[in-house]
Amino acid sequence: MGMGTRALGRAKAGATAATTAVGIALFSAAPTWAQDLMGQPTPGGIDLQPAAAPLKHDAIWFHDIVLMPVITGITLLVLGLLAWIVFRYNKRSNPTPARWSHNTTVEIIWTVLPVVILVGISLFSFRLLFAYHDMPEPDLTVKVTGNQWNWAYEYPDQGVAEYISNMVPEGELAERGLSHAVYRLAADEPMVVPVGKTVRLLITASDVIHAVALPAFGLKTDAVPGRVNETWFKAERTGVFYGQCSELCGVDHAFMPIQINVVTQAEFERWIASKGGSMTPKTAEAAPGGTAAQVEAGTTGAPVVGTATTGPEAGAQTGVPTAQTATTPTAPTVQPAPAAASAAPAAQ
Repeated sequence: MGMGTRALGRAKAGATAATTAVGIALFSAAPTWAQDLMGQPTPGGIDLQPAAAPLKHDAIWFHDIVLMPVITGITLLVLGLLAWIVFRYNKRSNPTPARWSHNTTVEIIWTVLPVVILVGISLFSFRLLFAYHDMPEPDLTVKVTGNQWNWAYEYPDQGVAEYISNMVPEGELAERGLSHAVYRLAADEPMVVPVGKTVRLLITASDVIHAVALPAFGLKTDAVPGRVNETWFKAERTGVFYGQCSELCGVDHAFMPIQINVVTQAEFERWIASKGGSMTPKTAEAAPGGTAAQVEAGTTGAPVVGTATTGPEAGAQTGVPTAQTATTPTAPTVQPAPAAASAAPAAQ
C-alpha cells in the first residue's frame, strides 16, 4: 500500500510539473498566435482563421465557447479516471481485486451524461445551422461552377457572363507582385464582391463533386453536378481572401484555389463595367445568366446547346444540355404551332 501511495505522489508531482510547463509554453506562444493573417493560412498557426463575416464569428464562438470546454472537460475527466485506476488499482496497491462486475449507478451515469452533453451541444449547433440556412435578402448573386480543375463565376443580375478562374502559376507570382506564400491560393480571375453586402452563392459543378471552402467567411458547400446548392456571406472588411476546393476531385485537386476580392461599392461598379456588365438588372434576352427570378427558379435566359457524349446521340449536336456543357436546367423549348390547313379547292 505504501508503494502505491508513493507512486501516486510521484504521478501527482509529474502532472503538476507537466501542467506548469504547458502553461509556460502557451503563455510564451501567445504573441505568435496574435499575428494570425487575415484571409489566408498562418504558417505554424494552430487556431481557426480570423473571421471576416458574421457566419464565421458564430462558428468561432461555437468552437471556442461550446466545443472546446466540453472537449477539454471530457479529456481531463477520462485522463483523471485512467490515472486513478492505474495507480490505485495496480497489483501492488490492490493485491486482492474485487469480484463484482457491474454497478447500476455507474452504468446509468455513463449512459445518461453523454446524452445530456450531446443535447446541450445540439441546441447551439442548430442555432448555427439556422444562421447558415436563413439567408438575409441578398444584394448580389454569384453563380459558382466547379470544373476539373478551375472555377467559373457568373453574375446573372449584372449581365456578367461566365468567366474562368485558374490558379496563378508559381513562376508568375513575382510578376504579379505576389508573395510565394499565396502559391496555390492566388487566382488569375478572382471573384469580386462589394463590402458590407449580402452575397448569395449558387454553387454547382460540371463534372465531378467539388466544394467551395473559404475559411475567413466560414464557407464550405459542396458543388454537385446536376444540383444547385446555396450559401451566403457578408464581408465585413475589404481585402483579399483565399480558399480552396475541399473535396477530392481528381489529380489536380490541390490546384483549384478560390480568391475573393472584397472592394468598395464604387470599385465594384467599375469592375462590373469592365466586364461588360451593368448595375441595372437586365432582361433575360440581354443577360447571359437570366433575371433574378430565373436564377431563383434554376433556369437561365438562353438555352444551352452542347455536344452529347453518351447515348445514341453521342458526338452529335443537340439542344439537350449535357454534364459538360450545362450546369443549370434550361427553359423548355416552345414548339411552333402547326401550319394552318390549306384552303379547300375551288368548286368546279
